[in-house]
Amino acid sequence: MVGSTVPKFLASRRFKPGLAASLLGILTLWASPPSHAQEVEIRRWNHLPINTNFLTANYAYTEGDIAVDPTLRLEGVSVQLETWLLGYVRTFELFDKTARLEVRQAWQSGTWDGLVDDEPRTVNRDGATDTFARFSINFIGAPPLSGKAFAEYRSRTKVETNLGAALSVQLPTGQYFEDKLVNLGTNRLTFSPQFGFYQRLHQWSFEATAIGRFYTDNESFFGGKRREQDPLYAVDGSIEYSFQSGLWVSAGAGINVGGQSTVDGIERDDRRGSYGWAVRGGFPIMRSLSFRAGYLDTDHWADVGIASQTVSVGLLGRW
Repeated sequence: MVGSTVPKFLASRRFKPGLAASLLGILTLWASPPSHAQEVEIRRWNHLPINTNFLTANYAYTEGDIAVDPTLRLEGVSVQLETWLLGYVRTFELFDKTARLEVRQAWQSGTWDGLVDDEPRTVNRDGATDTFARFSINFIGAPPLSGKAFAEYRSRTKVETNLGAALSVQLPTGQYFEDKLVNLGTNRLTFSPQFGFYQRLHQWSFEATAIGRFYTDNESFFGGKRREQDPLYAVDGSIEYSFQSGLWVSAGAGINVGGQSTVDGIERDDRRGSYGWAVRGGFPIMRSLSFRAGYLDTDHWADVGIASQTVSVGLLGRW
């Protein structure tokens, strides 16, 4: 399917190019739910020892129902998606503050199903997604410490407040076909400034993040068109409890709004409005290796969007 010229999902002789372009703006956004849908992340701003490396390996399975513009002749659009993700984090000292640099790369395999003019169609994709890079710094709290000094500070400090800022960049490295309507990559840059708050009270911790996503134009949109997108704004937060044994559990929620698109100067009726909630937990397997698992549920109040459920498991190593 990846090598075919026209996806079966859009192969109907009655499927008009204008309709296809409208659909593209919806399916491209939701082609990779763990990356583009409502995120409810945790531990963006917690205190970590400097000069430390973290490596994560995660697997996630997502099922979702995609809502499209009611004027389109599409019904029952759904997606089943598997994601394998590798992530690397390096912490360091910068201007007497604790900073971290993160890189994430995923590989996805998915199937999109739906009815086009009451006829069933299917699209399959299998390949790399866009690469994410993120730089963050805690400009209040989280003093830059390592080794024994970090352990001593954490043992005597039961109440801690951190404030931080970050910039995340989504690079257009994912699989993208100019003549396809469903892609794992986005063929554009996305810049996401973030501001965050973290509060630890003994074994409880609370975190909140405000995010703006700003997009460059996709000059190779389907049909040789140019696609622009307004910024998308999001806010999320979480609460976490850590047990003495090292086991931890968390719950979080978030919303996002905006992101209306324009194709060749024509505005699309596809402004986003979605929300999500998540529960996660983890425990140490050994001193430098831990296991974690989570469940993420998303939905939307706008006319277009995705209602999805994602289950994930993973390992985190440090050295």
